[in-house]
Amino acid sequence: MARMIEVARGIPIWVWGRTVTAEAQAQLEKLARQPYVVGHIAAMPDLHVASGVAVGSVFATERFIVPSALGGDLGCGVSAVHFAAQASGLDLRRVFAEWSARIPVGDAVHRGRQGEAFEAPLSTQALEHQRERLAPKHLGTLGGGNHFVELDRDASGELWLLVHSGSRGLGAAIGAHHAKAAEARGVGSIPGLDLASPEGQACLADTAWALAFAAANRRALVAAASEAITAQTGLAADDAIDVHHNFVAQEGGRWIHRKGAIPAAAGARVLIPGSMGTASYVAEGLGEALSFRSASHGAGRVMTRKQAHERIPPQRFRHSMRRVVHDERKSSLVEEAPAAYREIGEVLEDEADLVRPQRRLEPLVVLKG
Repeated sequence: MARMIEVARGIPIWVWGRTVTAEAQAQLEKLARQPYVVGHIAAMPDLHVASGVAVGSVFATERFIVPSALGGDLGCGVSAVHFAAQASGLDLRRVFAEWSARIPVGDAVHRGRQGEAFEAPLSTQALEHQRERLAPKHLGTLGGGNHFVELDRDASGELWLLVHSGSRGLGAAIGAHHAKAAEARGVGSIPGLDLASPEGQACLADTAWALAFAAANRRALVAAASEAITAQTGLAADDAIDVHHNFVAQEGGRWIHRKGAIPAAAGARVLIPGSMGTASYVAEGLGEALSFRSASHGAGRVMTRKQAHERIPPQRFRHSMRRVVHDERKSSLVEEAPAAYREIGEVLEDEADLVRPQRRLEPLVVLKG
């Protein structure tokens, strides 16, 4: 349940998490002091410090778009598809090997790939040049950090494929361009662009383009990863869910910004992933107005990547991943260890008025960026 932790400039800050670090609270208070914020601020239970605006922040404006409140990976999200096949008997290492061969991860890209066409132009020649150069290479690539392709099993033993990725280098270029424009012409100490201005309209249009590219990227990843499952089971996916968490949308006459938070309208199916070694959930949104009909986008970090390397011994990480097929040679995966994240059950308890869990998904195979 939510609790109010502060009022800044007459803007209440409502938090669903049981704990908030001093650094994250300072970021929420700074956001509340911005002249364009209206109503209140909602902070999700996976709230943590990030550049500019904390991950897990949701707020409304009447006519401003705030580039730094949309995340560095515009349109990033999670897709899931279901296979009516039992996990038992599946060769999990073969699945991992085929994923590794088909899906570029980290800085790897496709060579000469065309993919889907995106006809709407971006707002500047520099961004158009980036699109021509990067779109064919990055469509259908995973990227790094906490991005993943994951095969899960539900309580009935059936398979679910989850993909977490976004708009890749193009989204980063778009976000950086408009953050710089906001620094030059924006309003507030976390600069926002007036949507009545050419700069605000350009930011809105380019952000929408990035969301479309991110969704197409996940579709390409799902298609590539599904082939390895269909090859063994003979079955195609029969259900699909897609939820994004770094975006702005007009809802109820206001512009709702979500950075590391998902829309959770009443009755909507949503995805809330855990860490690479713990359960994820398919859930139902409850449409809570105080959260702007939002929910957490996952478990949320409790350690930085540097802290994870310093605090999590290799043997502890290996033990936490003993039941999940993954790249055991990749020492950097300790950054994504379950211990570096909040416990997903705790997160769901804290947002019991935002979502209702429907299916628990246990990881079997994980490919990380």
